[in-house]
Amino acid sequence: MRRVPQAMFRFTTGEKADLNGAVLEAFGVAGEHLETTLGLDGVRERLRAVGWIADIEDEELHEALKRLVGWRLLDVVHNHAENYRTAEEYERRNLHYSLTREGEAALAGVRHALEVLASTGALQTAVLEAITDRLDELTVLSGEPAAADRRIFSTLRELEGHLEALVENTKAFNGQLQRLLRAEGVDLDVFREVKAATVAYLQEFLVDLDRRGETVAAAVARVEEQGIAVLRERALCGAELPPVPGEDPAAGWLEGRRARWAGLRAWFLPDDGSRPRIEQLHDVARRAIVSLLQVLERINESRRRSSSVVQDFRELARWFAAAPDEDDLHRLWSTAFGLGPARHAHLAHPDPELVPSSHSWSEAPPVEVSALLRTSGRTERFTRTGKVRDVAAVRAERAERARAERSELARAWKVLETDGPVRLSSFGTLDPAVLDRLLDLLGRALAAPPDVGGRRRATTVDGGVEVVLSRAPDVRTALLHTSKGTLAGPDYVVHIMAAGGATAFPAGRAAAGQEAAG
Repeated sequence: MRRVPQAMFRFTTGEKADLNGAVLEAFGVAGEHLETTLGLDGVRERLRAVGWIADIEDEELHEALKRLVGWRLLDVVHNHAENYRTAEEYERRNLHYSLTREGEAALAGVRHALEVLASTGALQTAVLEAITDRLDELTVLSGEPAAADRRIFSTLRELEGHLEALVENTKAFNGQLQRLLRAEGVDLDVFREVKAATVAYLQEFLVDLDRRGETVAAAVARVEEQGIAVLRERALCGAELPPVPGEDPAAGWLEGRRARWAGLRAWFLPDDGSRPRIEQLHDVARRAIVSLLQVLERINESRRRSSSVVQDFRELARWFAAAPDEDDLHRLWSTAFGLGPARHAHLAHPDPELVPSSHSWSEAPPVEVSALLRTSGRTERFTRTGKVRDVAAVRAERAERARAERSELARAWKVLETDGPVRLSSFGTLDPAVLDRLLDLLGRALAAPPDVGGRRRATTVDGGVEVVLSRAPDVRTALLHTSKGTLAGPDYVVHIMAAGGATAFPAGRAAAGQEAAG
């Protein structure tokens, strides 16, 4: 990393920091109005434009300009093109100042720092949609003639701007979230309100986040199919970089585009097969929701408890320090740490009449105490051993229930097995139990990632049945009828078969048809 010049940000500290910053901001505003140099009068005028309303003498302003020149933030030149009528006019109009490269960098750095301090992070799904739109636009423009080079350049820069906004807003929001979790002394009602709003915000962001990430990844793949290197070269032609002395800026410009494209792939379609950062963002948001709820629970617990153990011991220490004599100390110790009443005090001898009540406990014979009394608080009780239950009937009932379930499962797979890819609408009317099996298969398939051809594969829990699901070329709705109602949904193309591609049930649908005919 290149080192920042030592004096670049010196103008932000010291007694004259406000004046130095205002002067530098005045030159920044002048540059926005295409004024490259300012004289003393121009600086004074621009100071009023940036909000400096205090009176300032010419000598003080000269000193401020001189300091900035010494720090290499301003450059000073003599204006020999003017005609000066008096010495005073020469003093005021001879010297002209302009921002150096270090001055421009220092001003941009301070502006960015103030912007970050004043801004709040955000998780915006609209940015993901904007990235997808720009990628699709690049795919279309890559097939157009050279006249579209400028549009390719502008679209590529817009794409990079959206990606940068996504990264910066995500970092800022994560930092803001961590500061919220570390907040101490927050009012419970205020924190509960902020927590509820933040959790709702995170949950809304997480809706369809996986689908949006897959959409962006597919758009990136489509652009690369057209040739990303050629696209960058065309964007370079559309950039129309001005010639500069020394090294050709084209190489650095292309390297910057390559680095930003690598960052885009790291977020949505990594080269090394690692998890995309958009999925990591999904995990961070989930953990943030759990952390917020845990922090709220801890705050509620601390508010619910009137005093803590530490406070109790401190109060007891104050009582010990204030005790008047040693006897009071012993009584206080016995009250705080002494043993409570013995739980076996209610026990008696097997024949209490043999032991007079006037005898001291030290003289009386010992009493048998149950070992369970110390751990459970109860004495031993000896009862008759319970009768062993006959579980043969229960075992037979469970075996019969298992056979019935296997038979029902086999009939369901016979109905659902297909000879090849079919539409969901071809199933027509189904038994409710069969529909449950079908919905379980579809849910597993939709949860699986698509392959290169867009197909999704999944198997049942036992791995015996496999389903291959893909989208239909047209948009239709499938209606599946049962005795409990009708289910409507997308008319996917499915292929249900035994795992490995073999026929799961030889009878297949023919057997189901024979049973229906019989």
